[in-house]
Amino acid sequence: MPISNVGLQILPFSKEKDTYDLVDEAIKVIQQSGVKYEVTALETILEGELDELLDVVKKTVYATVEAGADEVAAEVKIHFRPQGTSIEEKVGKYRK
Repeated sequence: MPISNVGLQILPFSKEKDTYDLVDEAIKVIQQSGVKYEVTALETILEGELDELLDVVKKTVYATVEAGADEVAAEVKIHFRPQGTSIEEKVGKYRK
């Protein structure tokens, strides 16, 4: 199965919980998943097999609700190429 990239932005809504704390719960799920990832200011980029990444996305939504979000919106971007793709090939030349 080729390596894909998924951009994930979790947008939790809660009247009582801090938004950043809820996003931290989603990031914990990603960290524990074992997939390669990079957290950026606006989204987290995941790298791996597409089925596995989509499962991680689903788990982040559930974890955010379990942490106290009243509801969650998620923006998901998928880059799939049959021969594979990586975070490094996209942004490596921009790293210091």
